[in-house]
Amino acid sequence: MTRETPRVLAIAGSDSSGGAGIQADIKTIAMLGGYAMTAITAVTAQNTVGVQAIAPLGADMVSEQIASCIDDIGVDAIKIGMLHDAPIIAAVADALHKLAPQTPIVLDPVMVATSGAMLIAPDAIEAMRERLFPLATLITPNIPELEHLAGRSLSDTDEVARAAQEIAAPYSNHVLAKGGHGEGDRIIDILIGAGDARAVTFNDPRIDSRQTHGTGCTLSSAIATLLGHGQSLEHAVRLARQFVRRAIEVAPGFGAGHGPLGHHAVGRGLQPSSS
Repeated sequence: MTRETPRVLAIAGSDSSGGAGIQADIKTIAMLGGYAMTAITAVTAQNTVGVQAIAPLGADMVSEQIASCIDDIGVDAIKIGMLHDAPIIAAVADALHKLAPQTPIVLDPVMVATSGAMLIAPDAIEAMRERLFPLATLITPNIPELEHLAGRSLSDTDEVARAAQEIAAPYSNHVLAKGGHGEGDRIIDILIGAGDARAVTFNDPRIDSRQTHGTGCTLSSAIATLLGHGQSLEHAVRLARQFVRRAIEVAPGFGAGHGPLGHHAVGRGLQPSSS
């Protein structure tokens, strides 16, 4: 059974150019029929060619934003994106620990921007693993992030699946290993849980485009919104991937680097029907 308007809280950094972060989250949630709320963790000066500056907000302010949304509006699903430092991660974990596992939480462990710029302090990575991984319904690393978390290079899909399952195992959750950084003309994403006997593989032709700024943010917020609608995890991932692919195809072509997606032009065809 689907919910008509799920309340989705995005906890992430702001992207001044509008292509990623909170701005991409709001566009995605709205286009998929959700009600978007935000807790901004950092303000960035960035565009399609790079990140020029990052100013994290204080941990207390992040906590207050989360509480303001949950205490009044309520929440049906949560997406977590860029968390710049360990105090902010601790604040988010403290604010959300009573909601898990009843409320779906999608954690995008953002470490590196599409342009290659680092978006997270070094000590924050271990804090994220210790405090937020246990709360997450789904963790969505790309291959470089998964390699960092696994502590080794991953050369094929079997190794990626094993590493993803290793990450999920201590927390009894699921990992979606995103294959966009892989080689070849196919994009292979792998969804697997701690106790799953088999991985679910999503395999699509690679879209030849540099309009990929904010793809990870868009995917994770789309999955969270669809989970908020009441969809199963596998189906939420499938529909969210379709949304991202279509948004790449209709991207407006702005900027000199990795351009933003065309969230506004996708339409509402991917909203779940009652089932």
